[in-house]
Amino acid sequence: ILGDVFASLLIVFDKPFVIGDAIAVGNETGTVEHIGLKTTRVKSVSGEQLVFSNSDLLQSRIRNFKRMQDRRVVFTFGVTYDTPAAKLHRIREIVKESISATEGTRFDRCHLNLLAASSLDYEVVYWLNSSDYNFYIDRHHKILVALIEAFRREEIEFAFPTQTMHIPKGQDARL
Repeated sequence: ILGDVFASLLIVFDKPFVIGDAIAVGNETGTVEHIGLKTTRVKSVSGEQLVFSNSDLLQSRIRNFKRMQDRRVVFTFGVTYDTPAAKLHRIREIVKESISATEGTRFDRCHLNLLAASSLDYEVVYWLNSSDYNFYIDRHHKILVALIEAFRREEIEFAFPTQTMHIPKGQDARL
């Protein structure tokens, strides 16, 4: 009990988080609702209440999302292997234009990253000037829709898992 009381004092004075902060402890994420002498209560993103003993909480790695100034976003997508080289270069420009045209975002990079089994995979990184999740998901939605529209105009096809069977000439095509 004394360990939890001492830990609550450390939380109050050191302020690794305050009521209302969005935090992650281990695999659990939620919003701090109450800081008591023995426990801290967090409302999880799925709605249930999580109760942490203060001493256990301070021994854990705590990620405080509320203090995040910018949010880094990384995502990948794949295009088909038959995409011409000129369009592979153009993809980087399209991604940069789509992100740069979205308010509150800052383009970082876009590169062909992987020759996957059924796609040519690109990795994209951009920054948001807000840590707010709703701001992030709204901007990300706009960027993805803009990419889909631009790729359709440019006749660039997104890849999906496929297998191609090559049958040598003279072989029976029936399997």
